[in-house]
Amino acid sequence: MIKGIFSLLIGLFSLLAVTAGYGQKAFIKVIDQKSHEPVAFAHVCFEGLKTGSPKYSLTSMEGTVLNEVKEISKIAISYMGFATYTDTIHPGQSLDIELHPKVLNMDEVVVTAQYIPERADKSIYKVEVINARQIEQKAATNMADLLKDQSTMRVTQNGVLGTSLRIQGMSGENVKFLQDGVPLIGRMNGNFDLNQINLFNVDHVEMIEGPMSVIYGSNALAGVINIITRENKSSQLNATANGYVESVGVYNFDASVSANHGKHGFSLDGGRNFFGGYSPVDTSRAQIFKPRRQFFFDGYYTYTTGIFKLKIAGDYFNELLLDNGPLVGLYKETAFDNHFTTTRYSGRADASIKLPKSHFITLLGSWSGYSRLRETIFKNLTTLTETIVPESWARDTTTIGNLIARGTFAKSNPGQKFNYQAGFDISVESGTGKTITGNRQEIGDYASFVSLKWDPVKALSIQPGARLIYNTNYHAPLVYALSAKWNIVEPLNLRFSYSRGFRAPSIKELYLSFVDVNHNVFGNPDLRAEQSNNFNLNLNWASEKRTSAWSMDMTGFYNFIENVILLAQTGDALQYHYENVSRYKSAGIQMGCSYSIYPAFRFQMGIAETGITGSPDASISYAPFKWATELTISPSYRFIKADVTLALYYKYTGSAPQLMVDAGNLTWGWVDPYNTMDFTASKSFWDSRIRLSAGVKNIFNTTTIASTGGSGDVHGGGGGEANISWGRTMFIKLSFQFNKYK
Repeated sequence: MIKGIFSLLIGLFSLLAVTAGYGQKAFIKVIDQKSHEPVAFAHVCFEGLKTGSPKYSLTSMEGTVLNEVKEISKIAISYMGFATYTDTIHPGQSLDIELHPKVLNMDEVVVTAQYIPERADKSIYKVEVINARQIEQKAATNMADLLKDQSTMRVTQNGVLGTSLRIQGMSGENVKFLQDGVPLIGRMNGNFDLNQINLFNVDHVEMIEGPMSVIYGSNALAGVINIITRENKSSQLNATANGYVESVGVYNFDASVSANHGKHGFSLDGGRNFFGGYSPVDTSRAQIFKPRRQFFFDGYYTYTTGIFKLKIAGDYFNELLLDNGPLVGLYKETAFDNHFTTTRYSGRADASIKLPKSHFITLLGSWSGYSRLRETIFKNLTTLTETIVPESWARDTTTIGNLIARGTFAKSNPGQKFNYQAGFDISVESGTGKTITGNRQEIGDYASFVSLKWDPVKALSIQPGARLIYNTNYHAPLVYALSAKWNIVEPLNLRFSYSRGFRAPSIKELYLSFVDVNHNVFGNPDLRAEQSNNFNLNLNWASEKRTSAWSMDMTGFYNFIENVILLAQTGDALQYHYENVSRYKSAGIQMGCSYSIYPAFRFQMGIAETGITGSPDASISYAPFKWATELTISPSYRFIKADVTLALYYKYTGSAPQLMVDAGNLTWGWVDPYNTMDFTASKSFWDSRIRLSAGVKNIFNTTTIASTGGSGDVHGGGGGEANISWGRTMFIKLSFQFNKYK
């Protein structure tokens, strides 16, 4: 009897043990590799190796997530500020996973000029990355806000033409602007208005300073800036909303929603920006910084499998800029105003295919359109009536279209010594309108390119390349380049690049006439194409310990351009046309350093010395280089428990030379030195769903500064002044984000 009862108890105990064993759950715990603290709200994606069906989840406050996979699956864990972790996981398997923090941004994955996406520190090119956290920390709303504090870049303002950029002493006409690899169109006066490039849906920005003509062709002599838009890869449903207010009269709002269902992804974004205009002296009418209103929308669809990805995307942008004229009439009761309506839109499709033996195919096709409508409005301020002036001189429309087709075939296997990329690049640009000579012009650019990457030893990579171009307007030479990267010792890298460049004049420079109350800029159909030789040398050292990290960077560059295109003054203070300068040089050195104490403190500093010179004729010797200095300092500190981040951005912009053409002669002008400083504070609430940022911009209240030479540069404000900013302002930004993972 006792023996039977004992046997029964043993059986019940075994049954309970088996039941408990079957009911035991498997958990994954995610911790910070440096602090060993749990990483809460990290994005986790499980994808079955057989079914390919992804499932999304989110770690808890304790950094844990339940493993519910039914088959062997891929697992990817990501969180802002950490390197993405990938591995495989089995059903019922429990894991402790350490995420490695990106203290130095060395682990950022970049795509610009790469065969396949690659870590920035492994790239043969020096790729600078401004990631989502830095964009958020600066509370930047457009590209002008984002780039103005870079030590190697100079951002300038113009009331009507907007904000422009110079890199390595070369104008924005020589900088290739891309969005997800597609060239942006719609330059005015040689530059993009950076105020029109919004950051509402930007994940990060990749920048390569120096010649990239082999890979990206024309407009890439000074470098490439690639804007990578946000794509939901980690949740079934994501919704965001942002509101931004600045005391000068800026009111911005945008929202987005995206979803993933199996292999399909969708997104839709939109917003509205408003700026009421500003002048240091309130005239109530004509203002230096013109009022503007912007609408913008974009969306995408993705289809993704293990070896294939298709993305179809489109965007639309509309801006109304008001150039109010002075009061006229017997009683100063009327005025003539100019309304400029800019529309930019694009549709694109790109596909990537993984093939056996580390081969890859990428295909890209896009159509981009741009139009700028100018209307002259007669306004009666007594009756508040507005009438469109019907005469032909008072109204014009310029329309630019660009068709792009690009394809590459690449082999990229880090374990092999030889890898390569070959591709084609087609661009057909057309322009129509009364402001274009003959009412219509078209330029075609057809190119093929190839590059070879050779790793003779583990520490050395050599990459030669060449581009063959057929341009419908100009005879193009063979463009070639040589890049190399030497890992001297483990934390020390030396990069070198040389490129032969070619840039054909654009439709705007050849045929477009731009006329308003402040500018009369005329195209020149007799322009010659620019050709260049460009050299860059970069030395980078980085060292990372358990809680601290150092990095130092030094770059030297030399650019020689033949037939560089500049705006020439024709005698009248408002009359300009494009003209070739026989020879132009820029040279300089840039140094930067960064120090971090994880996870709270970060300090960055950069200094750049850039010189330019030119000669109007090969028989005339160069003038001595004219030099300009720029210095940036940006410390930030995060209070961990309170989750509050404080950041300061200071920049000294030294006296800058301006090379100008006046009646065929080269003359020099100068813009006086100035200082700018911004301060931001940000804090997260409600498990990081809400983020509040506030601060002060332009603390030194720098508005306009003196410029000398000529009668006022077309890029500046005229009358011996250059516009810098609209003065000291306060701002506040509120962001909301919602994610659904199950």
